[in-house]
Amino acid sequence: MLALEDLTGTVVIDEVQRHPELFPVLRVLADRDDTPATFLVLGSASPEALRQSSESLAGRIEIIELPGLGPADAEDPEAVWLRGGYPRSLLADTDEDSLDWRRSYLRTLANRDLAEFGFSLPASTITRFLGLLSHQHGGPINAASIAGNLDIGESTVRKYLDGLRDALLIRSLPPWHTNHGKRLVRTPRTYLRDTGLLHALWGNVPDHPSLLRHPSVGSSWEGFVIDEVLRRSAEFQPYFWRTKGGAELDLLLDGPRRLGFEIKRADAPRLSTSMRSASQDLDLDHLWVIYPGTRRYRLTDQVSVLPFEQLIALDSIQELP
Repeated sequence: MLALEDLTGTVVIDEVQRHPELFPVLRVLADRDDTPATFLVLGSASPEALRQSSESLAGRIEIIELPGLGPADAEDPEAVWLRGGYPRSLLADTDEDSLDWRRSYLRTLANRDLAEFGFSLPASTITRFLGLLSHQHGGPINAASIAGNLDIGESTVRKYLDGLRDALLIRSLPPWHTNHGKRLVRTPRTYLRDTGLLHALWGNVPDHPSLLRHPSVGSSWEGFVIDEVLRRSAEFQPYFWRTKGGAELDLLLDGPRRLGFEIKRADAPRLSTSMRSASQDLDLDHLWVIYPGTRRYRLTDQVSVLPFEQLIALDSIQELP
């Protein structure tokens, strides 16, 4: 209190998760009549910090989730895809330095940080857990397979997956449910949110040529593009859609409009049977096919191909016609 009460303007407190006892003090300072200071509190999404902030500062705090740097923040979007959005990784002098930083960060997660989110396994086992998870990136998680490989229970795997979501390391995309009578896949798809960490966990992606040769390059690109769409879609709820017959849509946004997104790492995407089915069955306002090329063109009145570089130039998905 003595250190903070006389400060004015915007006061920045970093690494607040290490001092959750500050929140009751901030409540007193926030309730002053003249409001001489606004507090910008930074830190990881620690469960204890979030609990303390919600209990101590109810009605006084706005929580903002900050993603990593994105391709719109950098001169080279391909470097962001390879290295991810952590500043020290993205801004490293060389790809080798970037990879070294990401490997060190993953060791820190395994040895210390993930303990806050319920991980009680040895660090080496947590590293293996993350590695197994990385090879299921973009698909449904096979908890039984991971449990068998690590000799732990499936319930433990699911608990740790919840912890990784809370730590903002993975994203689960829920399936879209309808009553149209079609049999739908109902298992969520899971993505590592930072492609740089994904590539470090794969273990053999030191540079861009290696990434392009990797057999799972398509799933990496898909997760990267989905993350960029979701950065611009705060007013939408995201889903994926897949029928038992094989028709699928990588991303469905439901909100002010219903928009579909298919991600293709191809030179010139063409209209597919899945795109036709998704447009009709989901009653989409429009379906956008995102690809790494430069030309924007229509496949039908309801399906358009959009270059990735034009996607990242948008502030909001609502800007799409």
